[in-house]
Amino acid sequence: MSQPFYFEPMLENPRALDRLELSFRWGSYGLRVLRCHLTSFPAGTIIDFHQHSEYEFHYIPCGKGKVVLDGVTHPLQEGMLYVTAPGVSHRQEADDREAMGELCLHIDIVKLDLDEDEQGSKPESGAWGQAWEIAEADACLRQLSELPHIPALDRQEAMKCFLVAYEAWRSNQLGQYTIIKQSIVQMLLRTIGAYKADHHGLNLPARDMKSYRYQLAVQFIEDNFRRPLTLEGVAERLQISSRQLQRIFKEQANISFSEYLEQVRLKHVCTELLQTSMTLEKIAESNGFASSNYLHYVFKKAHGVTPNHYRENVMSYV
Repeated sequence: MSQPFYFEPMLENPRALDRLELSFRWGSYGLRVLRCHLTSFPAGTIIDFHQHSEYEFHYIPCGKGKVVLDGVTHPLQEGMLYVTAPGVSHRQEADDREAMGELCLHIDIVKLDLDEDEQGSKPESGAWGQAWEIAEADACLRQLSELPHIPALDRQEAMKCFLVAYEAWRSNQLGQYTIIKQSIVQMLLRTIGAYKADHHGLNLPARDMKSYRYQLAVQFIEDNFRRPLTLEGVAERLQISSRQLQRIFKEQANISFSEYLEQVRLKHVCTELLQTSMTLEKIAESNGFASSNYLHYVFKKAHGVTPNHYRENVMSYV
């Protein structure tokens, strides 16, 4: 008789925590949770190479598959985890015959200024355990940056913290924010350990989902504009329809998805024209354009001059 799925309660609303605007201070760092959810990759699913500007923690609660990190393919199975640091490109693949579940924590970590508190006065480093928290957070984040880019067994059961956080959200009892915050911190600490040996609470602030999804899409484009990108592909990553994403770009930026992507690519093309001696063919290839001819057409339409004339004219003033 098979064991019940430990995270079955989360199946009712697997992305509930994604809808919360969760940010908090831990020691000398600010932590902003971008994603904290349960998902599943059907058998044979491939999530092609991509990267993020923030840390992403991956836990496998069921199934099996593979992950490619630093050009090395690693097998994944139930009870394993791995971490992708900022800028680390990775590729995920579910087994050909078996779906692979994933608990994902995507978090932005920012170093804060501890010189003064919000009232402008000098803080007492030892007050209320602040010194201990600062030291522990510093040690955690330092060790996090040193983790190897390989999967590990979840020896300290970090992934169980997802269910603790989810149950805190679902119960809506006093203390839910603190429990979720502590769960996130515990995920960080326990992940590092894997590698080295009836009062209602306040309503948590809800994020503007359109603005949030726009920000995620923009950041993904900024991180991956050199790769082939489509409206459908980015929308799928955000778990929304391509029509929804197109509407979000129209409302948030007053341009279409393709126009925004083209602007990002052209911005980098301008930089490379002025700062490198690369040929137009190489620049087109490195910035996601299908050919130098197409780049020539798009560039002239946007700037009124050809790429070569732009390079020559600007350089003549330097």
